[in-house]
Amino acid sequence: MADTEHTHQPPPLAEEDILPPPSPEPPLASVEVESVVEGVEHHSAVTVVEKEGPLTEPQPESTTLFAAEQVSVTLPEKEPEDVNESDKSKPVEVKKIPESLVSFKEESNKVSDLSDSEGKTLEELKFLVQEAIKNQSFTTGTPATTDLPQEVSIWGVPLLKDDRSDVILLKFLRARDFKVKESFAMLKNTILWRKEFNIEELVDENLGDDLEKVVFMDGHDKEGHPVCYNVYGEFQNKELYNKTFGDEEKRNKFLRWRIQFLERSIRKLDFNPGGINTIFQVSDLKNSPGPGKRELRIATRQALQLLQDNYPEFVAKQVFINVPWWYLAFFTMISPFMTQRTKSKFVFAGPSKTAETLYKYISPEQVPVQYGGLSVDYCECNPEFTFNDPVTEIIVKPATKQTVEIIVNEKCIIVWELRVLGWEVTYSAEFVPNTESGYTINIQKPRKMTTADEPVVSSSFKIVELGKILLTIDNPTSKKKKLLYRFKDKPYSD
Repeated sequence: MADTEHTHQPPPLAEEDILPPPSPEPPLASVEVESVVEGVEHHSAVTVVEKEGPLTEPQPESTTLFAAEQVSVTLPEKEPEDVNESDKSKPVEVKKIPESLVSFKEESNKVSDLSDSEGKTLEELKFLVQEAIKNQSFTTGTPATTDLPQEVSIWGVPLLKDDRSDVILLKFLRARDFKVKESFAMLKNTILWRKEFNIEELVDENLGDDLEKVVFMDGHDKEGHPVCYNVYGEFQNKELYNKTFGDEEKRNKFLRWRIQFLERSIRKLDFNPGGINTIFQVSDLKNSPGPGKRELRIATRQALQLLQDNYPEFVAKQVFINVPWWYLAFFTMISPFMTQRTKSKFVFAGPSKTAETLYKYISPEQVPVQYGGLSVDYCECNPEFTFNDPVTEIIVKPATKQTVEIIVNEKCIIVWELRVLGWEVTYSAEFVPNTESGYTINIQKPRKMTTADEPVVSSSFKIVELGKILLTIDNPTSKKKKLLYRFKDKPYSD
């Protein structure tokens, strides 16, 4: 079946050689569109030009140099010969924001942005909290017989001490549709549960690192939320599965580990009004044990109930990727245990839609390599690029050639990395000097790249004479491809 993305009820989901100087080439008729690349800061040593053309015709030489931080996209006037005639007559499709992107929007946590009724409700809840603190009922569950002063904190925030407390209380109000009594009851139960569960001691407890590849934090989404990845396929390892879920004691330890991970993550959030205090969750269901695993079902239900009862409004968005066909039935089974508000934050994507879906919310430089991005695995080290080095995205149309020209204006070392999602294209790289007597240098001969190849190609070239580096992707397939690339220049001394 075709892979689709939905919210609420998920649909069924399936899917350096030296060469002679180049001879002059007649330019193609073209239209040049110039635009500033926002947020990209390159050294003045280079200029970037992106060109697209049919595979059957030569690429034109650049005749205009643009200022740094600008991109020129050159398009052929005619469509490639092998493009279906019926496609030409189709009107240009205007892409609309998928419904899933607007199904849930985080509300402001600033008191000044609340409606009159919401502000009144918040004041009512604060009064109940003040009385409970005075009576010490948050500690004992029943009114105390003394008037000893008491401070109640949750997630490192003391209640009613500053504006951060309002942000905390608003989470409980929104989880209970601004019903004061229900919100207060939820808050009270959460505080009592945290004491019973020994949360403060749990945060510093050493529970081992067996599950560090199962749940980990990596990067931020486009709105600044930290991203948490849950990789259930790791439990295909029978030894790890039995060690985690084999009996009740092991399941309880897993639950404590998961709560500890969440608590440590929450304490890094910003509870000041206007701050980022929610987490973007990604759940990878590839090779996940099926619903027939009784032990996993029990652990999942227990964790779900605890998280929903005691951690309100900490999920900005919940994206399920690599969703298998059986998950629809499993989701239907656990759905009654979730509130409608919780379910409204869900997005589902099948295997072929994983990278595309993540890109809607997370920039490619922030997406881990294994999910289609350029961020190295959380436990590895990339000495050249970081989250702060943005990625450029280009669509390579069917039967076309895409060339990225890195025009070098001074001697330096150019370092780059790129990937094409799904590959099945030909990649080449060369350096063309500005002087007519110079020789073109093959940095990478044309190489057919397949899905079996490394996901990311990294390379560098030392510029000793001015010219340009050409990174070329030939897409002979009938499908469009997404090219991701980034580069930087580094100085060197002779």
